[in-house]
Amino acid sequence: MVRNRPSRVRLCRLSVQPKSAHDVAHFANGSSGFTLIELMIVMVVIGILASIAIPAYTSNLKHAREAVLKEDLHVMRQAIDSYTVDKQKAPQSLDDLVQSGYLKVMPVDPFTHRSDTWMPSQDDTVMSLDQTDSGGINDVHSGSQDTSTDGSSYNTW
Repeated sequence: MVRNRPSRVRLCRLSVQPKSAHDVAHFANGSSGFTLIELMIVMVVIGILASIAIPAYTSNLKHAREAVLKEDLHVMRQAIDSYTVDKQKAPQSLDDLVQSGYLKVMPVDPFTHRSDTWMPSQDDTVMSLDQTDSGGINDVHSGSQDTSTDGSSYNTW
């Protein structure tokens, strides 16, 4: 019995192992494997999927870093306020918060990837009625010069 030879363009091959003498002869002819057009189609599909997925991934990564920055700033500002109320004076450096136990460690800025780029702001305002010294840190900002997704600079948060 003579079988019809399958077409050269195949979308999917279910088996790669020869099952009969005809299949052995077919594999011996060198027609096994995928054609160039099949491989090109697969590469184009992979490229299209990557071009859709990569921007979505980077956008989600930036939103996650922004959330981490907001939380870190909130925690550090709470520590500054607690230090000021407890000690009746504002901390003179961010390291005072770590040394006094208000922070375990200085958090790493998610955009500069360093813990020493935080920008403390100091002025002579009194933050509580019991405060004896009017100098010291009363706020902290990121050291990053990048722009956020809402258009503002991270160092103004």
